[in-house]
Amino acid sequence: MKFSCALILALAFAPSLAFGADPAATPAPDGHPTATEQPFISKISSDLQARFATTDAAVKAGYIRFTDEDSTGAISYANRQWTSADPAHPSQLWYDVNGRLIGADFSVLQANSPNAPSLWGVQASRWQKIPAHVHFGVAGPNGTTVYGGAGPKSMAAINGDMAAPTPATVVALGKAKSADDVRFVFAFPAIWDLIVWVVPNPSGAFAEKNPNVIPSKNAKMQM
Repeated sequence: MKFSCALILALAFAPSLAFGADPAATPAPDGHPTATEQPFISKISSDLQARFATTDAAVKAGYIRFTDEDSTGAISYANRQWTSADPAHPSQLWYDVNGRLIGADFSVLQANSPNAPSLWGVQASRWQKIPAHVHFGVAGPNGTTVYGGAGPKSMAAINGDMAAPTPATVVALGKAKSADDVRFVFAFPAIWDLIVWVVPNPSGAFAEKNPNVIPSKNAKMQM
């Protein structure tokens, strides 16, 4: 199954982030929604496309970009609100390199839910665990942003606070020369994560990849 874009990025930082989806979770049959799940897919596909059709709309709603394009063709934006109260509030949105909305992540804090969530008619086995880590963006050449992250081992090595990272944390990690170079940094808490494609996917809305979304030449293999 497809890991969330955030998790794909996090896995790239091994060995500091050597983790994956919860192996104890029972996998869903495949990426195609069941009859019970289809109303959720239909609702969010139309609603999110109407409200977040462009990256500008996402930014205005409080989402920030925090990844490069990954091997699925997705660039992820997060609102840093890690509990999705309802289908209208995904924690992450994914766009392709042309700025087209292609998918979303919904989240529930593991601290609030010991077991996989059972929400909106979606099978609990669709939800996967993502452990806590840190994301940041650093000023790059010619006005670009270099995206990165750190896991528990890297943070422990600098006595960093996983729950409250600061620009000084990124400097201590050796990822920025000064705090002024850090454009953002945030804690990504341990969550249950549900990924959904909101564009047609012949492999199913819950599938790992979408053959209709072709990654660009700059996409990064992050697993």
